[in-house]
Amino acid sequence: MPRRVVVDIKFVAFMFVSLAANYIKYTETAIDDKNDQSMKALRQNSSHSDSQYSLSQDDERNFNPSTCGHNTTNCSDLQFPCIRCTYELGCTYGETSRATCDPRSQVQCIAEIENGKEQRTFSRYFTCRYCFLTEPWEHDCKQNTNCNSAYGFYKTNCTVKPNVLCLGSRQFPKNVKCNWTRGSKYFTALVLSITLGGFGVDRFYLGHWQEGIGKLFSFGGLGVWVIVDSILNSIGYLGTSDGSLLL
Repeated sequence: MPRRVVVDIKFVAFMFVSLAANYIKYTETAIDDKNDQSMKALRQNSSHSDSQYSLSQDDERNFNPSTCGHNTTNCSDLQFPCIRCTYELGCTYGETSRATCDPRSQVQCIAEIENGKEQRTFSRYFTCRYCFLTEPWEHDCKQNTNCNSAYGFYKTNCTVKPNVLCLGSRQFPKNVKCNWTRGSKYFTALVLSITLGGFGVDRFYLGHWQEGIGKLFSFGGLGVWVIVDSILNSIGYLGTSDGSLLL
């Protein structure tokens, strides 16, 4: 007589849930450890062992003292690149910290009077973070109209805005989303593909004139090409020849 194997469903379910919970806990711990190591390495790379402060970096070549105003501007109202600031390297990331700033020697400004002496040095509060971690609206990036939206991003140089204080270099490389357009519209391309696709009008509209000629003289591939392009246009797969975005 064959022996029956009895499977305890509750026990199997318990073991499965336990393994899943342990895996999730291990994954979260690994992620936290990785983030802690990244932040420690970031601080070590940006700090100096013999100094508590780090001088900010700006572009010396583009500095022009005449753009910083004259004796009608308070020293504490000046912005980069008219000032130099030092930051506390021991500040906590994301927390408010204090920077000590001085106008450049070539800059003329109205200093505060303390104990009968002019005091050009002033304090300014900022969020402790590195310049490449600032928000998108806090830095300006060079736009590239030669990028291809099909690849998503392109690498460019960004500069922090004059009123923003941050650690490290104020100029840094960044991957920026390619979002330029020449005015071509998705809906127009789709309508042309369905109605006049047999004459290749949709391909001409998108700038694919070689395919447009082939589509024209083959009468839309006897209808097959029209159906294929209509589907490609409907799902947004068929873009422009120059890589610009469809509106």
